[in-house]
Amino acid sequence: MEQYVVTGMTCAACQARVEKAVMKVDGVSSCSVSLLTNSMGVEGTASAQAIIDAVEQAGYGASLKNTGEHTGGEERSAGSFSARLAAEEDALKDRTTPMLRKRLIASIVFLLILMYLSMGHMMLGFPLPSFFDDNHVAMGLAQLLLAGIVMVINQRFFISGFRSLFHRAPNMDTLIALGSSAAFLYSTAVLFLMTRAVTDGDPEAVMNYMMEFYFESAAMILTLITVGKMLESYSKGKTTSALKSLMKMAPQTATLLQGGQEITVPVDQVRVDDLFVVRPGETIPVDGIVLEGSSAVNESALTGESIPADKEPGDEVSSATINLSGFLKCRAVRVGEDSSLARIISMVSDAAATKAPVAKLADRISGIFVPAVIAVAAVTIVIWLLIGREFGFSLARGICVLVVSCPCALGLATPVAIMVGNGIGAKNGILFKTAEALQETGNIRIAALDKTGTITNGEPVVTDLLPVDNVTEEELLQSACALEQKSEHPLAKAVMAYGRAKGVTVSDTEKFEIFPGNGLKAAVQGTYLYGGNDEFIRSYAIIPETIRDTARNLAKQGKTPLYFAQENRILGIIAVADTIKQDSAEAIRELRNMGIHVVMLTGDNQQTAEAIGALAGVDEVVAGVRPEGKEEVIRKLKEYGKVAMVGDGINDAPALTRADIGIAIGAGTDVAIDAADVVLMKSSLKDAAAAIRLSRQTYRCIIQNLFWALIYNTLLIPIAAGALVPLGITMDPMFGAAAMSISSFCVVMNALRLNLFKLYDTSHDKKRNTQLLSDGRRTLLEQIDVSEQEKKGGIEMTKTIKIGGMMCEHCEARVKKTLEALDFVESAVPSHVENTAVITLSGDFDEAAVKKAIEDQDYSYEGEL
Repeated sequence: MEQYVVTGMTCAACQARVEKAVMKVDGVSSCSVSLLTNSMGVEGTASAQAIIDAVEQAGYGASLKNTGEHTGGEERSAGSFSARLAAEEDALKDRTTPMLRKRLIASIVFLLILMYLSMGHMMLGFPLPSFFDDNHVAMGLAQLLLAGIVMVINQRFFISGFRSLFHRAPNMDTLIALGSSAAFLYSTAVLFLMTRAVTDGDPEAVMNYMMEFYFESAAMILTLITVGKMLESYSKGKTTSALKSLMKMAPQTATLLQGGQEITVPVDQVRVDDLFVVRPGETIPVDGIVLEGSSAVNESALTGESIPADKEPGDEVSSATINLSGFLKCRAVRVGEDSSLARIISMVSDAAATKAPVAKLADRISGIFVPAVIAVAAVTIVIWLLIGREFGFSLARGICVLVVSCPCALGLATPVAIMVGNGIGAKNGILFKTAEALQETGNIRIAALDKTGTITNGEPVVTDLLPVDNVTEEELLQSACALEQKSEHPLAKAVMAYGRAKGVTVSDTEKFEIFPGNGLKAAVQGTYLYGGNDEFIRSYAIIPETIRDTARNLAKQGKTPLYFAQENRILGIIAVADTIKQDSAEAIRELRNMGIHVVMLTGDNQQTAEAIGALAGVDEVVAGVRPEGKEEVIRKLKEYGKVAMVGDGINDAPALTRADIGIAIGAGTDVAIDAADVVLMKSSLKDAAAAIRLSRQTYRCIIQNLFWALIYNTLLIPIAAGALVPLGITMDPMFGAAAMSISSFCVVMNALRLNLFKLYDTSHDKKRNTQLLSDGRRTLLEQIDVSEQEKKGGIEMTKTIKIGGMMCEHCEARVKKTLEALDFVESAVPSHVENTAVITLSGDFDEAAVKKAIEDQDYSYEGEL
């Protein structure tokens, strides 16, 4: 998306006009204009000059934002980011409010004098200079002069308004300019008529003409609208405060290591693979990897997490975070536009340049609103004249219609809420890539959660240490670590990590031997140690039935039991599992309390998956699903409503794209983050619930704003036109202008109330209609599968086969991949606990091919069950 700065827009009608003009340019596929940030995002093949020309021909100004694009592979530096950041900050700088403040002060000075002459003397009897005594022409000329000065001070309304009218695209300024001009010109004509009455010596006619002056209304309209514009401008500036604060966090310098010397350079000069150091209290300049040192780093600026994160060699650090305690030596890995801070700013900025679907309704209304109001004002004047009312009264009603209407409130209703909502999310580490994502996230009915790395930590850890009688935990752990130290298996790494944490001394081994899919053995000072699955250990030692029962119970809990033995003596069991994150169960409970059906997707066998699903508290478990199968599951779930997919890996990208809303865990891969609509920087599942909560509150605010804007215009335009005159109620144009100003201000202030919203407060969560299951079905997928099978007229064939040698989830994954590579196998769900695999067939079963495939992977095929 190419972004532009647009100048000269004052209301929603201007916004619609610019969009319409740009969409007519050949090669433009989409265009989104933001009145709030005075920006425009354009997609397509059209040249920048053609787009700028189209905007200028529509009567506005446009220039290409300085994106600072730069290529050069590894030589890419932070300079491009600094240039773009400077352009963004410049674009967001509030130049309007100071200008409007000066205009307002000058307008008020002359308006007060005008009001003193026109109303203070006439209505309240205030004294006047002697030269005004019985000199009504001088009084009228003074009012004309003062009103004219106020009009010159606020000439921008007339320039913009009449220019838009000449371009046949009237906007809010057109209404103000027409209303104020009509009042001024009518009063001027009355002044000339009064001069003739003075000449004719008709004092009664002179006094009647004096009462027909609307000079004060012409000036008051402009002044009150300026008040509203200034308050609106100030409030709009507050809605972009989150984006501005992110930009201010950008580091300015970095301390590089070059030739053994520390050199302080502008952050623009940092390149990938440069070495830099960060001392306590300093800001980390770019994304990098810690090479030396350890410290606590405050990452609250990016993630919203107040607790500092400990960093050691090998850990990643992010730009704009603060080193709190230790000295760090790091290598730069992402600089400039690629840094974490740059990506966050880009996401927030791009989201501000897009439109929520609900904004299209306001745009359609705004496109016809101003011409319709002008027509209504003209008709109002004609009707009152036909009824027989005097021209001054009829004109006043028409002027009131013009100045009371407020397309601005309609145009601001959506973008101010979107900007504030995005800002709140960014402060808490929740990034919405588009306005549509912010609106639609709250509408999801089903949340599909990837298990590994999303619900769980993504790494196997030791959960249980169960020595047999007469064997200590230390003895069991020492033997296990001695045996596992030369293995690269993930389960071996988990055991070794646990041993290091416990300070276990590891003995050297010899005669180390691996038995793929079963176990391993080694000798320590001539004594053999064995470790592996039930079948492997039973070939060397007798396993008591009580120990085997314990292992089966561990497997039912989703854990992998590893047996260890010394010679022919069993030592005990060490259970390893990918554990659930601390806040996952609570987060899933929050999702369900919001009426969302939670589905867990995993490649694990059914027993392990159901055990973890039960601990996490999900509604439904889909086990044995391969990476490409996740996308198919999402497609099926979408039959029951909007689906959000939450994942972190490369294999989640297709599912994230297929889902209505893709939510990527921030610690995940770049591919997953790029495919997602929402990014959670903290990698906490609770933030998924918070994102839904924020989306619902933002949408509620948008609806409130649209309701206010529409009901305001619906009620006040008829009153301004004189609908209540039979009841003795008329609206003065001055009060109409005041009401118009208040309308826009209220819309912006209502959006700013979002800043008080508590993201993690569950007390106001409400369930929506989520009756998704029917026919007594246990799960959505079971319901869908039965429906599909009924359409096909039959049930797909499955076979269960016996496989020996599997001992962990990684063995299951290996067997699963092998079986699903066969042409006649649709899907396979292996279980190392049951030593089985359930195969769904898409063709004739070839037992010989299955046997060969399994045995080629060093497992044993033991026939059908």
